[in-house]
Amino acid sequence: MNKDQVGGNWKQFKGKVKEQWGDLTDDDMTVIEGKRDQLVGKIQERYGYEKDRAEKEVGDWETRNDYRW
Repeated sequence: MNKDQVGGNWKQFKGKVKEQWGDLTDDDMTVIEGKRDQLVGKIQERYGYEKDRAEKEVGDWETRNDYRW
């Protein structure tokens, strides 16, 4: 996989995440940069969810989008 492919995959990932959790900002996405635990933490922070709920939402999203970290 070359640099352009990686960049394109990251843009697709960001777009899908922001479709699901629109309150996440571009700055949040910069912090997350493909790290699942960072995504869970930002969802907790932005939406006021407990960790278990954020984990479940991310797990459900991964299943629907066939995403692997």
